[in-house]
Amino acid sequence: MQFGIFSVSDVTTDPTTGRTPTEAERIKAMVTIALKAEEVGLDVFATGEHHNPPFVASSPTTMLGYVAARTTDLILSTSTTLITTNDPVKIAEDFAMLQHLADGRVDLMMGRGNTGPVYPWFGQDIRQGIPLALENYNLLHRLWREDVVDWEGRFRTPLQGFTSTPRPLDGVPPFVWHGSIRSPEIAEQAAYYGDGFFHNNIFWPATHTKKLISLYRRRFEHYGHGKGDQAIVGLGGQVFMRRNSQDAVKEFRPYFDNAPVYGGGPSLEEFTRETPLTVGSPQQVIDRTLGFRDSFGHYQRQLFLMDHAGLPLKTVLEQLDILGEEVVPVLRKEFAAGRPAHVPDAPTHSSLLAARGQGAEGTKELS
Repeated sequence: MQFGIFSVSDVTTDPTTGRTPTEAERIKAMVTIALKAEEVGLDVFATGEHHNPPFVASSPTTMLGYVAARTTDLILSTSTTLITTNDPVKIAEDFAMLQHLADGRVDLMMGRGNTGPVYPWFGQDIRQGIPLALENYNLLHRLWREDVVDWEGRFRTPLQGFTSTPRPLDGVPPFVWHGSIRSPEIAEQAAYYGDGFFHNNIFWPATHTKKLISLYRRRFEHYGHGKGDQAIVGLGGQVFMRRNSQDAVKEFRPYFDNAPVYGGGPSLEEFTRETPLTVGSPQQVIDRTLGFRDSFGHYQRQLFLMDHAGLPLKTVLEQLDILGEEVVPVLRKEFAAGRPAHVPDAPTHSSLLAARGQGAEGTKELS
């Protein structure tokens, strides 16, 4: 089981002080947060991709490449990479390059994006979001697995005899998660390729999330990748913790009320009751997170949103200390307990490389 954090990179005014960080401050704070994640023993740091204010994460591979140079163990990922408005050729090149620089500590999450104005900025139409996601990923999948590609589709110019460079490290493409909060077509896509499926698990009740994950598991088995409970599932979630739950609620409330994605909607109490948002003590976060397994089955990756809504860097680092020292060690132990032996871990570069080697040996034995 992998545990980590993801950032949406919002630049938000701190409602308790009225101060708004500069873009430079926010970008450097994200780096500090990533380094802290490794320090406290987390497995994954993931950054979103946005091209509109109030967000600054427009170039995930630049950020992750910088973090890679300053870490040794942290898996570097995205949350998400926009498969609809990025050229799949550029994605193939950028992430293969990052693989080499980070010695394989790289995977990525594909998403189609929900911000309508972004699509025409990159020459696309949001009404074609699903077809774009399907076609572009099909091309990306081939670019990483075929040395020479001939290809023609609806949304970009054809390729003739094209080789993406550099080639994936050790001939093993980065593992891909397909992220979606409401699109069954994306769950189907993840199942078809045998890739991972990530549900952000922030805005929706468990009944909704369960439907998409169950669909993905059924179709994963249908396509012959393994049993449904062997499908690779990741979940998000946001938490805020203090020793005393009342203190956590009191401190977090102004940030919730003014958050760019929360503010103006249901109250904090309604939101924590109806969604996975957990504001309280470390034990409450442990109990709530363990409940995800009861709802969705054994899964492979849990990412927490920690730096949203204008929370000052000092507070985020305090949260990461609590997460790494008090919460994740208990979650690791509890999630491992009773986990069936046939349920796989989240793929890594080393595990994918080993599996490829075993497959090659098996092929050799049969020949």
